[in-house]
Amino acid sequence: MSRRARLPGADELFRSTTPALSAVRDALPDSSPLTSTPSTPSATAPVVRPQKKGVRTTSRRRVANMDRSPSGRERHEEKITVYLSPEELFDLDQARLLLRGDLGLAADRGRIVRESIAVIIADLEDKGDQSILARRLRGL
Repeated sequence: MSRRARLPGADELFRSTTPALSAVRDALPDSSPLTSTPSTPSATAPVVRPQKKGVRTTSRRRVANMDRSPSGRERHEEKITVYLSPEELFDLDQARLLLRGDLGLAADRGRIVRESIAVIIADLEDKGDQSILARRLRGL
């Protein structure tokens, strides 16, 4: 038996977390320029796509307040990066320690952030212009 540690292979390190391109190809219409071959010189003209009327292409998803709960401890496919000042990071860690020490609730920083986002978005949807988020962003 070797004393050398087993390291993960490249296929494990660089595995894809997004759907395969075959799913995208299946969603393309049959007359897609990617799948058709030009038979006449006029068929090589550039494809004109309709102009978008706005940024959003799908309708906004409305969630009832009872459905508004953070995801908790599960594998998350989406990620954002948030830069915090040293004071903000200290406050976040203090909140985590307060929850653990005084209230007996073990929560990591990510869970605290997800819970905070759920609370602030629910407040925004309920109160709109008078929500704490809108007032703080306005500087009031």
